[in-house]
Amino acid sequence: MTAPIPFDNSYARLPDSFYARVLPTPVAAPGLVKLNSALALQLGIDPSLFATPEGVEILVGKRIPEGAEPIATAYAGHQFGQFVPQLGDGRAILLGEVIDCSGTRRDIQLKGSGPTPFSRRGDGRAALGPVLREYIVSEAMAALGIPTTRALAAAMTGETIMRDTILPGAVLTRVASSHIRVGTFQFFAARRDVEALRHLADYAIARHYPDAAGAAQPYRAFLDQVIARQAELVARWLLVGFIHGVMNTDNMSIAGETIDYGPCAFMDTYGPATVFSSIDYYGRYAYAKQPAMAHWNLARLADCLIPLLSENQDEAIAQANDSLAGFAARFNAAYFGGLRRKLALSTELEGDSDLMQTLLDRMAVNKADFTLTFRRLCDAAASPEADDMVRSLFENPAAFDEWAIGWRQRLEHEPQDRNARRDAMRRVNPAFIPRNHRVEAVIEAAVARRDFAPFEALLSVLSAPYDDQPGFAHYSDPPPPSQASYQTFCGT
Repeated sequence: MTAPIPFDNSYARLPDSFYARVLPTPVAAPGLVKLNSALALQLGIDPSLFATPEGVEILVGKRIPEGAEPIATAYAGHQFGQFVPQLGDGRAILLGEVIDCSGTRRDIQLKGSGPTPFSRRGDGRAALGPVLREYIVSEAMAALGIPTTRALAAAMTGETIMRDTILPGAVLTRVASSHIRVGTFQFFAARRDVEALRHLADYAIARHYPDAAGAAQPYRAFLDQVIARQAELVARWLLVGFIHGVMNTDNMSIAGETIDYGPCAFMDTYGPATVFSSIDYYGRYAYAKQPAMAHWNLARLADCLIPLLSENQDEAIAQANDSLAGFAARFNAAYFGGLRRKLALSTELEGDSDLMQTLLDRMAVNKADFTLTFRRLCDAAASPEADDMVRSLFENPAAFDEWAIGWRQRLEHEPQDRNARRDAMRRVNPAFIPRNHRVEAVIEAAVARRDFAPFEALLSVLSAPYDDQPGFAHYSDPPPPSQASYQTFCGT
């Protein structure tokens, strides 16, 4: 079969030390769960290809399409602060790259397609539940407008895998701007392979930051731009209550996309110290710590680039530190600018920061739902008659009432009329997020009964997160008390 996927595999043309050539492991009885037809079209692929048995075999690695060059990429990483000099794609295989309809180079990767030389005694497989979780959350992030890897397809393998129990196996076909990570640079830095570091940096610049190539100091410009993208990305996570869960350096994309949706989740009740991951024992990657952890990870990237920044080590270190010092300003501009928009503050006045922080503090003390509070404030911005819907989210409603007095006084200095203000807020305050209890219900139906109707319904709702969708309002409800305590797991 000749598969009409227009591969152009630049990473596979890099030196052999960057990857291992490996074929996916064939599976018994592949079956398509979901195809992202719109994304396939963006990639220049006819979705009907995957409607055939041969096409589904491509999605699980049983059939290698023409032009693919399957590889597992090498990288290292700090995992919860501990450096591991070799990690790599242990259960993911990069089929190849395509140039999409906008002219952007995109990776197509199979996740859960069998062991690789980097599997570290793992089986290289994925269970259905984590595959559906990544499909749901990554597509929800895309709909929210947050840079992210995408899900092209989810398919079952017809085989079972063993985790804590026997589970149905599955493969996620993931699309990314690239899979180059901070850990990719660490892999070569740990080996003191400066030539490979330079080769990787030049490749990353050409692929993701081409304007840096013309700068007086290209590697410094590259570092500055990676820092800027990551600062803005993490700010956008916080603005929708997202917690990545495993912000290790091998899970930080150089392209500035959210990648590797393992034990991630969205907050229901607002709490800066919120942690969902079962393996984050000490809260290293708690909600409010994510900016600091991003900065820490970027410092590890800067360490790797020292040999490229200057022949004089002291000068190189000074450049790296100067670049890293710019993170806070980038993050604060993106985060506080986003909070202003969430509260309809289009202008900037003294005291705004205190107003915004006071709301968050009162939400935390009163266990207010993060998403619902901001969404209901949209209507409250248009009319005080909508205040009751907001104050009902606070254990002590007076805490909101007191804050709202100052907010309304502040809104008097804004130029928009009430309706325009409400509409602007609705464009940045989602009504729907992947609520944890909803995601778990979808996974349970799929795993226990092979019922994918809840999966399809949730995807449909999350595809328009800023719309009211009156017929699906219950999807915005917080979890019942019995499901409020929640943990996520890595899935490996």
